[in-house]
Amino acid sequence: MDVLWEIVVTVGHTIEQVLAYVETHHWIFGALAAGYIFYLHDRAVHARFDALDKRIDEVRKRLAVDY
Repeated sequence: MDVLWEIVVTVGHTIEQVLAYVETHHWIFGALAAGYIFYLHDRAVHARFDALDKRIDEVRKRLAVDY
């Protein structure tokens, strides 16, 4: 029973240390989150431009066929 309790205490201390690190270095995680949000936004913008390019190409092909 003592061994089991030591394992539980060790896991508790480890979780406490991780939370203390996150609490003192929260700005690192905020910067990572902001960077990831910017990355997702950038991908969305590029996807919209790619879709626009495809539509423009389709229109050009249709106009070329008409003439």
